[in-house]
Amino acid sequence: MDLTYPIRAARRAAAKEQAVYQGEEERPLAGYLALMGTYAATVVGIGLTARANRRPLPRLGAFDVLMLACATQQLSRMLTKDPVTSPLRAPFTRYRGTSGPAELEEEVRGTGIRHAVGELVTCPYCAGLWTATALTAAHIFVPKTARLTTAGLSALAGADLLQLCRSRLQ
Repeated sequence: MDLTYPIRAARRAAAKEQAVYQGEEERPLAGYLALMGTYAATVVGIGLTARANRRPLPRLGAFDVLMLACATQQLSRMLTKDPVTSPLRAPFTRYRGTSGPAELEEEVRGTGIRHAVGELVTCPYCAGLWTATALTAAHIFVPKTARLTTAGLSALAGADLLQLCRSRLQ
C-alpha cells in the first residue's frame, strides 16, 4: 500500500491549519509538536526505567509537594532568567538587557524548532513543567540527593523572596 498520498494530504492539511492559526505572526507549531513529543517520550522513558529497575514511586506528602513547588519555581527561573545560565540560552535568544534584580531580558530568535526551544528556555512557566518532571524523577532514582537538592533550592527561593521584601522596604 502506497502511503505517499495520505502523508502529502496530511502535510497540506497541517500547513493550511497552521496558516489559519498563526495569521500574520509566525508560530512554530511543528516545533511545539517536537517539544511535546520529546517531553512525552521523556516521561515514558522515566516510567519504563523506574519499572525496569523496580524503583518504587515516592510517597510525597504536602510538605514535599510544597518543597517541590518552591524548588521548581527557583530552578526554572534560574534556568530561564539568570545571567550565569545565559550560555545555555544563547543559541536560541538575543540579549536585550536586564528585566529585574539579577535577571536578563532576552528575545527569542530563529524559526521552527529553534524558535520553539527559545520560547521554552526563556519562559519560567514553560520550563517549570520540565523542571518539575526532572525533580520528581530525581525523587524516584536518587531520593536522598533529590530531597537535599529540593531543600536547597527551596531555601534559595525563600532567601530571594526575603531579598525582594527587604529591597522594597528600603
